[in-house]
Amino acid sequence: MDKVVRMSSEKGVVIFSKSSCCLSYAVQVLFQDLGVHPTVHEIDKDPDCREIEKALMRLGCSTPVPAIFVGGKLVGSTNEVMSMHLSGSLVPLVKPFQANLC
Repeated sequence: MDKVVRMSSEKGVVIFSKSSCCLSYAVQVLFQDLGVHPTVHEIDKDPDCREIEKALMRLGCSTPVPAIFVGGKLVGSTNEVMSMHLSGSLVPLVKPFQANLC
């Protein structure tokens, strides 16, 4: 679990993903459209994949991927992120991590 905590807090927006997961891809595109460049950890390419999945579930993820962290805190999975976006609460949350769009 220490590895997941460390990885999730290294950058502002972190997504734990699997390379074949279309929902993970959709969340990545959403953040990029918002001007945020998330750090993506494709856990299926990590030798500790099973341990990472278990740690994400222990942290409160309903599904292992995608698992989205903002500012080192678990936001949730696709449902939570999309709900936040539709309610207007996602943009203020990620504003500190948006790239300067000059």
